[in-house]
Amino acid sequence: MERKFGVSNQTIRRDFVKLEKQGFAKKTHGGAVMVENMTVEQPYNVRVAINKEKKLLIAEKIFKIVESGENIILDASSTCVLVAKKLKIKEKLTIISNSVGILTECAGCENLSLISTGGILRGSSLSLVGQDAVQSLAKFTVDKAIISCKGLDLVKGITESNLDEAEIKNVMAANARQVILAIDSSKFNRLAFAKSLEFKHIDYVVSDDIPADWVKFFDENNIKYL
Repeated sequence: MERKFGVSNQTIRRDFVKLEKQGFAKKTHGGAVMVENMTVEQPYNVRVAINKEKKLLIAEKIFKIVESGENIILDASSTCVLVAKKLKIKEKLTIISNSVGILTECAGCENLSLISTGGILRGSSLSLVGQDAVQSLAKFTVDKAIISCKGLDLVKGITESNLDEAEIKNVMAANARQVILAIDSSKFNRLAFAKSLEFKHIDYVVSDDIPADWVKFFDENNIKYL
């Protein structure tokens, strides 16, 4: 470990202790394992790195179904940050987002219009939430809302780790003509703390890989997938 990461074993042990206190990991003999917790949200810089190749593939797929000139909403998920990075080269897009990461990524792009929801900053997710954000989103009607989630379950539906994030995503979906759920394959058959959208709100699912039972479910419920 010391040679591989270029830090001392003492530093690594201290980091493990910190991660365990924050609820992200549990120490084991000789190391640590990630904790799957329904309420703990990993820091933004950690989430961006997890399953990045899968998220990049999702961004490529979404690029093909978003048209130049459309008005779109992007949530504050790490997946949507990569989607925004891909989409920002399209002409005459209007992007509305509550994501500080997306606002930073797209700032200065003269070929698109960028609108911030405003709101209260959640430091762990770099997202803007609260009633100011909700009221701002309610003013718009867009072509597409591109939304991710923490978990997807055939019985319980679509879930989030935080009630504020769940509320924001419901408002985003309610004000879009088409709702695209952008999720990497690790989200299937997982549950998080707060109920978010119903499947009836979803028009399109975009993922790097979709399990066979979910393909069947989407076909039965008239949900397109890519």
